[in-house]
Amino acid sequence: MKKTVIIFWSLLFFTNSNAQNKTVTTSGNILEVTLPVAALVSTFIWNDDHTKPTWQFVKAYASATILEQALKHIVQKPRPDGSDNYSFPSGHTTSAFSGASFIQRRYGWKYGIPSYILASYVGYTRIQAKKHDGWDVLAGATIGIGTSYLFTKPYQKTKVDVTLNKISGGYLVGFNYTF
Repeated sequence: MKKTVIIFWSLLFFTNSNAQNKTVTTSGNILEVTLPVAALVSTFIWNDDHTKPTWQFVKAYASATILEQALKHIVQKPRPDGSDNYSFPSGHTTSAFSGASFIQRRYGWKYGIPSYILASYVGYTRIQAKKHDGWDVLAGATIGIGTSYLFTKPYQKTKVDVTLNKISGGYLVGFNYTF
């Protein structure tokens, strides 16, 4: 009886552990797409025509993806699970960090910190699934962040410039309101 209970609990633990691992991997796969989609959608919501945020995102994301794919084919590092030779860098992590860093760069740390936490979780899920090691994830994060910083300008809601000029007989105060 005692052995049966131990075997039952061992099987239950193993089954739940396997299901939990699949859930973690699936959630990482979902976030890998969700973060860049959220970044792209934000460009339509907070669109200021003079900086062209959608074009900034497209350049950042496309360059990250192209660089990541080129490195995969040049380096051809085997995955930890042995499934293929395209481990370096992590594409999931590149995608997630590209979206997260676009959000942070464009809208500030208030939105950037949660985005980076979610992107880091994506990196964790790739290691947990034995698709990548830490170097693959770090390289993917670096590519995603680097390309976003290269192409993204911070969003400026409104800006007021105050100028003070000396003129004959006094001073001139000027206000310039940009929106």
